[in-house]
Amino acid sequence: MIRQRPRRAMSQMNVVPYIDVMLVLLVIFMATAPFLSPSQVELPRIGQGSSTPVGPLEVVLRSDASLILRDRATDGREEPFTEERLVAELRARQRVRPGQPVVIAGDRNLRYEQVMRLMDLLQHGGVERIGLLVQPAAS
Repeated sequence: MIRQRPRRAMSQMNVVPYIDVMLVLLVIFMATAPFLSPSQVELPRIGQGSSTPVGPLEVVLRSDASLILRDRATDGREEPFTEERLVAELRARQRVRPGQPVVIAGDRNLRYEQVMRLMDLLQHGGVERIGLLVQPAAS
């Protein structure tokens, strides 16, 4: 009877398959490198700089459901408006200053549905770039 010696576990890791994979990847990268075009960076020229950001149009919705419009781009004075006049005024001001954002500042005592109804009214009226104005938490 032939006695077999017990097999010992190999204590070395066979890295040959990993080297094969790395060489194949190297060949693939070397073969595809000539097909990649280098990207060219367009540097800005004088007069092509971005315009300064315009202050937002702030719509204040008070607890008595009255609407106030405050233009932060100009003097910031407050004007009362009805819903229909407000939509027309915002569209007219956005035609003068395209890209001017509109933010809604709701009173703390208002229900969220009233603010969302105003936002929906402005969106359906064709007003662009509408957001909500939030007060940072006092610390």
